[in-house]
Amino acid sequence: QVQLVESGGGLVQAGGSLRLSCAASGGIFRGNTMAWYRQAPGKQRELVASITSGGITNYSDSVKGRFTISRDNAKNTAYLQMNSLKPEDTAVYYCASTRIPGPGGYTYLYWGQGTQVTVSS
Repeated sequence: QVQLVESGGGLVQAGGSLRLSCAASGGIFRGNTMAWYRQAPGKQRELVASITSGGITNYSDSVKGRFTISRDNAKNTAYLQMNSLKPEDTAVYYCASTRIPGPGGYTYLYWGQGTQVTVSS
């Protein structure tokens, strides 16, 4: 069964840290690019970070230097370490797998259900 399950969200004060996890099943992890997106209320979903199967990473300018994406191929799990959190990081964070051609260049075939991250000031 193809599935992405996020965990690790919650409420944290500004300046704090959280670590999100994304457990993949159904053969959609190995060999595929994994990504984290987020969507704040009233805003469009935006790419936060991505990591290829070979470990090449990409970050949005808004999180560069504060967030780190990683993956454990033995556990079929991707992570997003978030440090120095700001209130503007508040959003639902989604894990995505398997990059394919799509609008704007590419999209992702599989998505998790999302996990809420709330940063208080």
